[in-house]
Amino acid sequence: MNSSSKLLRRVLHELRAHLPALACSAVLAALSVAGSLYIPILVGRAIDRIVSPGNVSFAEVAQLLARIALTAGLTAAVQWLMAAVHNRVCFSVTRTLRDRAFAHLQHLPLRYLDAHPGGDTLSRIISDVDQFADGLLMSFTQLFTGVLTIFGTLAFMLSIDWRITLVVVVLTPLSLLVARFIAGRTYSLFRTQSEVRGEQTAFVDEMIGGARVVQAFSRERHVTEQFSQINARLRRASLRATFFSSLTNPSTRLIYNMIYAFVGFTGALSAVSGAITVGSLSCILSYANQYAKPFNEITGVITELQNALACAGRVFELLDAPCETPDAPDAQALASANGHVQMQSVSFRYRPDRPLIEDLQLDALPGQRIAIVGPTGCGKTTLINLLMRFYDVDSGAILIDGTDSRRLTRGSLRASFGMVLQDTWLKHASVRDNIRLSRPEASDSEVVQAARAAHADAFIRRLPEGYDTVISDLGGSLSAGQRQLLCIARVMLCLPPMLILDEATSSIDTRTELRIQQAFDRMMQGRTSFVVAHRLSTIREADMILVMKDGHIIEQGRHEELLAKNGFYAALYHSQFAPDAP
Repeated sequence: MNSSSKLLRRVLHELRAHLPALACSAVLAALSVAGSLYIPILVGRAIDRIVSPGNVSFAEVAQLLARIALTAGLTAAVQWLMAAVHNRVCFSVTRTLRDRAFAHLQHLPLRYLDAHPGGDTLSRIISDVDQFADGLLMSFTQLFTGVLTIFGTLAFMLSIDWRITLVVVVLTPLSLLVARFIAGRTYSLFRTQSEVRGEQTAFVDEMIGGARVVQAFSRERHVTEQFSQINARLRRASLRATFFSSLTNPSTRLIYNMIYAFVGFTGALSAVSGAITVGSLSCILSYANQYAKPFNEITGVITELQNALACAGRVFELLDAPCETPDAPDAQALASANGHVQMQSVSFRYRPDRPLIEDLQLDALPGQRIAIVGPTGCGKTTLINLLMRFYDVDSGAILIDGTDSRRLTRGSLRASFGMVLQDTWLKHASVRDNIRLSRPEASDSEVVQAARAAHADAFIRRLPEGYDTVISDLGGSLSAGQRQLLCIARVMLCLPPMLILDEATSSIDTRTELRIQQAFDRMMQGRTSFVVAHRLSTIREADMILVMKDGHIIEQGRHEELLAKNGFYAALYHSQFAPDAP
């Protein structure tokens, strides 16, 4: 079974919950087709009532015209109702897929999110689901009525003249072969189009997020050229997909025009010979036209369906991405951690061919302040990822109070850590709600108290609406330092038993940093703390300094001890504080 067939089966599987609505739609489609097929019969009867000049049954013609108008009105109402049912089904499926995709996104491991551009994932959830819904809607609306119309017209034509019907049936497979030949080659083209569209969305998202950097380095022309290149590839992919898919309708329409001509010629001969009446000829020509129309529509549906299936495939790829390893069935909840953290022979690598952390040993006692220093890329941030179980170790174990962290629930483990990173994240919400993110049940007074502890209260009160000021996801008009203060206040609010501070004061002025450092000192009392620092002046009072290089701890001890060793740490320290050369 090819990929397109598998996708179609899965789409049908997604519709199981909507079977009652689809059954109702099928009944409405049958009524709509019945009305459409009944009108030519009435028209044919009216024509047969017009025999010759002066020999017209006006009363019967008027009665037939009234029945035609009533039937047309009822058919239009049924078609409107059927479209409403189709819309409800399609948009319900769209909503369900988006809900599932976003919920699934919350359970994907960071390994997946790090490997896939955010804009591409966004494109799958928004654009691809929309494209899928549009194609699905057209397929439903036209497929139900089309199939019923084909069989209905054949039945009526057979009742009038089997020889004319035979002409139609014999020539029909030719158009189906043409449509299948073209449609079979369009799926890959629409797939390419969806992928390039996702790449374009990712690029735009990236450039919007980094607009300040782009402008600061005057790279506007360069990124515009990059966008133009992607846009040109999207144009080429879209034109190819659209061109080949657009061949279907005119090709089949040509064949059906030939069928219509044959039917007209054969029917005219039959009428001249007296085998059928002129009204019957009118009926059969109308049915021949109605018979061809669904095929034209269905070939258009095939084009849309190829695009919809290509988009559905990208959505299902996201839904099928493996979730992060679930908690063990007997996983324990870390209720009240003491903060004893041990790393026993821990090894980890992001890529199998590139070792990063190997045989790492660490024993952090409750309440200790552990500083982690080292050159860029040595594994400091990776160590944080492992502590928080954003990634699991490849070998060895991380113990929290003597229990392997893999035997603890992720929720309770992460709730036991408070984390302030160098990169700040604020959501589109009020200042109060951003601080309250760590403890949603916290009272307003507790939020204010946490902000004061983080030295953020003063600038918050100067905002237009104070704590109720709504800020954007990027912080809006707040400075980098102010955003970081809000993130610090967020941790001050929850006060977990263990802390992770990754250059938490890097964007704050020196005067405020001293105050924050004092607040951190009070907050870290009795709490196991891991402090990643590049400015070594901030970690002199640490209970233990871990010096990392190439994924290994090459030195460890207190500040004075490491300086006395005159090793790697001493070289780092003196490189920051050595006096300028004369």
